[in-house]
Amino acid sequence: MKKLVIGLVLVNLLAACASEKPKETQVAAPAPAPVAEAPAPAPVVVEAAPAPAPVATPVVETDPLNDPANILAKRSVYYPFDVSAVQEADKPIVAAHAKYLSEHSDRKVRIEGNADERGSNEYNLALGQRRADSVKKMLELGGAKSGQIETISYGEEKPKATGHDESAWSQNRRSDIKY
Repeated sequence: MKKLVIGLVLVNLLAACASEKPKETQVAAPAPAPVAEAPAPAPVVVEAAPAPAPVATPVVETDPLNDPANILAKRSVYYPFDVSAVQEADKPIVAAHAKYLSEHSDRKVRIEGNADERGSNEYNLALGQRRADSVKKMLELGGAKSGQIETISYGEEKPKATGHDESAWSQNRRSDIKY
């Protein structure tokens, strides 16, 4: 009898050691597959709760005009002293705005021509207008419609920099593209 009791205890101990408790599943991924574990003697299947449907994140399209990394964020064209032709360095900026306007016929721009403080008011107003008109012509050649573009000259009246040296004057000799 003693051997029988010891045998039963040993069998129970072996059975207890051989079986595993079912592991709890954690839902960490958006859509995990049901987990099935099969221990040695009898397979135990543990199913995870159904995963919530993935939430679709809305695609927010950024207007390239507001993207600082985009060339369209640059909206000023600069000129040497007494020059109204768009310089080679600024032609890609004007071309990018022309392409944008041709693809967005509902958008309009105002080109504001500016000059530095040297010269008479009349001369600077005329120079600012020539600068604005040269940008307008490039925009039209690039595909923008004439009706999308307005030009105005402020001459020396709206300086970007307030100094009285070449550093300030070079910032004031410009055309600004305003949407």
